[in-house]
Amino acid sequence: MGLPADDRKRHGLAQGGEVLVEDTDDAIVLRTLDQVVARAQATSRRIAEGQPGASVDDFLAERQREADAE
Repeated sequence: MGLPADDRKRHGLAQGGEVLVEDTDDAIVLRTLDQVVARAQATSRRIAEGQPGASVDDFLAERQREADAE
């Protein structure tokens, strides 16, 4: 069974593409890799929000300080 062309086009899969298949208790959910990445990034932002030193900028600044100290 394939996905209808309109659905593939709407979700950026018209030329093919990878999807993640999640089997829940009452459904099978398909997500594009872009959707999975966006969801993971949003979750990371929520977890790191307000945590000192948790941002990418903080990480890069710390690495730069270490490089400067060498």
